[in-house]
This record gives sequence, structure tokens and C-alpha cells, in this order.
Amino acid sequence: MKIAVLKERRAGETRVAATPETVKKFVGSGHSVSIEKGAGDTASIPDSAFEAAGATMGTAATVLKGADAIFAVRAPDDATLAKLPKGALLVAQMEPHGNTALAKACAAAGVEALAMEFVPRITRAQAMDALSSQSNLAGYRAVIEAAHIFGKAFPMMMTAAGTIAPAKVFVMGAGVAGLQAIATARRLGAMVSATDVRPAAKEQVASLGAKFIAVEDEEFKAAETAGGYAKEMSAEYRAKQAELIASHIAKQDVVITTALIPGRPAPKLVTRAMVEAMKPGSVIIDLAAAMGGNCEVGTPDEITVHNGVSVAGFTNLPARLAADASSLYAKNLANLLPLLVAEDGSKAPHREDEVIAAMTLTRDGEIVHESLK
Repeated sequence: MKIAVLKERRAGETRVAATPETVKKFVGSGHSVSIEKGAGDTASIPDSAFEAAGATMGTAATVLKGADAIFAVRAPDDATLAKLPKGALLVAQMEPHGNTALAKACAAAGVEALAMEFVPRITRAQAMDALSSQSNLAGYRAVIEAAHIFGKAFPMMMTAAGTIAPAKVFVMGAGVAGLQAIATARRLGAMVSATDVRPAAKEQVASLGAKFIAVEDEEFKAAETAGGYAKEMSAEYRAKQAELIASHIAKQDVVITTALIPGRPAPKLVTRAMVEAMKPGSVIIDLAAAMGGNCEVGTPDEITVHNGVSVAGFTNLPARLAADASSLYAKNLANLLPLLVAEDGSKAPHREDEVIAAMTLTRDGEIVHESLK
């Protein structure tokens, strides 16, 4: 199978969908790999490293010619999508929830589009789960960005001139990103607390040395889907939780919000009044900014200062760790590859497999995913 990797064209996207390690693995399995020149530059991977691993470098047109599969970090723009070979596999983070326009464009282009976001949360698919691999890095980077913006030390420091109190960090949402944020803030010496609507998160938060904050009533005890995601809570619960959180946030130096519900706008967890109750110099990192934000204050991809509080709406934190993010994402794709080929290495997606069935958006010029029909 010929695998093509293009340079990412979305503004601010520094990642690449292949690394010399995965290229070497693909070539060793009998596949050919063509990569657009400069695709790895922003991830600190020169063309020479790809060539040494066995890839062929070229222009976008030569890379796409005869390609059986296109691996990408993000969905191609319309101009690129129109140039993809008909019948080719397109595997990328497609931002598929409710994105019927993209699904229609992929169907019209005649590609078989697979969304990495739809990899099911089952044990055997964990190594293919790009959402988790990228969220893990986003949680880490959120704390690093917060420490930079905060302008004060995170750990307690006892000096001859006096003692510096540790920073108080509050993480809202204890999924993959949230747990990594907790662990990173703890490593930096902060006093950390966290909240989540899923009961299972309480033990995970405690295991990382953070204090758990939540209204633990009967609704809380049933607030998790079979897939491990948080359910949307009732208005009554949200009101009680908001009251508890408001009093807690007012005492915090840094708040990191990570709450997302697949296919829905991000829930509003931090109100304008809560922001205004925080001390000047405090920081909020809103990891849900791309989906409307968990905070009522803020703008995507900007740092907004409101009443002395900095609200950062980063929408692509993994791209700020391009080398590591590319490495993990490329491995997710490499782990998926066996489900895309036959025993002889030819293109043959295992369409009856639950992983491929869950990921497939379009095929044979039609939209096939139930959520997008």
C-alpha cells in the first residue's frame, strides 16, 4: 500500500502524521511512504530523517499520485480534499461531531474518511486512541502555560528573606487531560484540588495527591456513560455544584478547565462572577475553548485579562509540543494500520471490525456514519 503524508495546512498546526520511526516500520512491512517536503519541519523532523527511514519526499501532487491511504493530523482543507485520489483512505482527526459539511465534502471527493476521534474506548483500541494521547500532552502543557502566565512560583519556597506560599491549582474535569494536569501541577509543587462529575474520578484524583471537590449526591453517583464519558447533569445539580465551586474558585491561583461532552458545546463551568471573585494575577486555562469554552470569559487562541485575571483560550496545546505530539499520534496511526490492510499488505479496511466501523464517516461517495446521515 502507498501511504501519503502531506504538510499540515491549518494555521498553527505544527504536528505531522508520521515520524522516521513509523516510516521505518511501514517500509519494513512492505508499504511505500511518500511525504511532502517540509512536512516535519515544525516538529523538528528534517526531510533527511524521513529519507533515511525509507520515505520518498516530493511535492503534494507527487506524494498524492497513486496513494492508497492519506494519513493526516487534521482534516484537509477543501482545496487539498479535491486533489485526493478517489477511493483512497483518509485517516485524520476530522472534528466529526455534527460536521455534516465536512462529511459531505469527503463523500463528494470519493474518499473513505476515517475519524481518529471515533476510535472506540475499548481495551484493544487503546493504542490507537489519539484523543487520549493528545489530551495527555494538552493537560501537561496547560500547567506549563499557566505557570508561565502566572508569574509567581508554584512550589513553597523557604528562604532567608521569607517564605513563598505554594500556588493553589484547581483542575475542573479529571479525564485524561485533567489527570495529567493534576500530576504536572503536583510535580511543580502546587497545592492541587480537582472536580469531576464522574464518581470514578474521585479515587483517581486522590491517587495523584489532590483534593476532590464535588457535591456527592445520588445524581453524582450515576453520572457516567458506559463509554466512560461524563453525562450532562441536571440544572438542579449544576446549581448546587456551581455554588460549591464558586466559593472554592475564589481562593485559587490557577484554574484549568477540561470538561467536554462529545458532540455538544462545552459546559459553562466558570461564570463571569466567579472570574471576578478571583484574586488579580490569577490564571484560567480553558482547554475547551475550541468548543465554546468552559469559562464565560475569554476568546479562543487569545489571553484575555478580565478584572486582573488572565483567561487563556488555547485551542491546540498539543501543537505546542510538536515533536512529542507527532510521535504519539504517528504511533496511534501505526497501531491502526493492521486494520486497514490485508495479509499481503494491500489496502483492505476491515469494515466489519468494530473499530473501523465506528471510525468510518464516508465510503463510496456516501455518508455512512449514523450520526452524520
